[in-house]
Amino acid sequence: MVATTKVGVRRNLDGEQVRPLKLCIIGAGGFIGSHLCEKLMWDTHHSVLAVDVYGDKIQHLLAPGKSWSDRIEFHKINIKHDSRLEGLIKLSDLVINLAAICTPADYNTRPLDTIYSNFIDALPVVQYCRVNHKRLIHFSTCEVYGKTIGSFLPADSPLKKDPAYYILKEDESPCIFGPIEKQRWSYACAKQLIERFIYAEGAENDLEFTIVRPFNWIGPRMDFIPGIDGPSESVPRVLACFSNNLMRGEPLKLVDGGQSQRTFVYIKDAIEAVLRMIENPARANGHIFNVGNPHNELTVRELAELMTDVYCKVSGNPRPAVPTIDVTSMEFYGQGYDDSDKRIPDMTIIKKQLEWEPKTPVYDLMESTLTYQHTTYAQAVKKAMSKTLAN
Repeated sequence: MVATTKVGVRRNLDGEQVRPLKLCIIGAGGFIGSHLCEKLMWDTHHSVLAVDVYGDKIQHLLAPGKSWSDRIEFHKINIKHDSRLEGLIKLSDLVINLAAICTPADYNTRPLDTIYSNFIDALPVVQYCRVNHKRLIHFSTCEVYGKTIGSFLPADSPLKKDPAYYILKEDESPCIFGPIEKQRWSYACAKQLIERFIYAEGAENDLEFTIVRPFNWIGPRMDFIPGIDGPSESVPRVLACFSNNLMRGEPLKLVDGGQSQRTFVYIKDAIEAVLRMIENPARANGHIFNVGNPHNELTVRELAELMTDVYCKVSGNPRPAVPTIDVTSMEFYGQGYDDSDKRIPDMTIIKKQLEWEPKTPVYDLMESTLTYQHTTYAQAVKKAMSKTLAN
């Protein structure tokens, strides 16, 4: 994408002029944060106080001499320990909290860190917003829904095909998790509890808030590649796992047969939804929004097949003789793993309130993402593999 050089007057969905805002974005250096900062710098007059421990993914925005350089500041802060955070929140008009541990492999192996990151560390942000009368957009997760009602029906039940048993609605669907010993649900439980805390602050103390539930946002700069820009022993999310396998010429590992179903939405589409939340507070305040694309539904096995086809196209590599192998969740994630069967968002509320719908089909978003992965990482992966063989 080419940066916009001229930005005209922005108007919200009701035709009102949008005044420039100062946003404190916590987690600005991550995947979602970097794309949001790009959108804000390139297409709006808003300014950003970018808070994160790492800023690698927004270095291109922080370089001096850009037309937007006076509208973005990077503050290297770990929100666990830094008293400067409240001062930055006081300076802002709106706070967006993206900070989280959100990698499934960590939910099993680091459940305490997961709970602290997604609940305990988020509490002061909510309280600073309430005390200082700042609006909050908090990023939650589609995992708060847990398992669908349909997953508890007999395998041959015709009700499994009834949308009432699997479509996930913000204001109706129950949140169903597995037993306590399945520590995979530590993330979902922590995210649900901070949602309930925010909602209670709104009800009792008039906190202005919006909660976002992302459904598998996909695009360039997502996650990390082990041993390249992340720890060698770490396990990233599924897209980065599969990308790493493809670049290494290894079979893609399908956990428990890859039967879980997911939907995928392009990051650029999703960021447009977030911008509408930012610029339309009267329509967004007090709401929880699913942000996903129900038309881009695949099983994880189908995802592996699609990614293999697309990667062979963008890289010019031949299709592998053994594209996938099945592994158990115990082998891949260890003790305590569990999963949800389907995650398909209902889009009624976001369509009504923000007039937003996703546009990008799954093949196109995958082609964009894997082109980036190949261009950015393939040579580094090849060098790392050569070094390993030499040793």
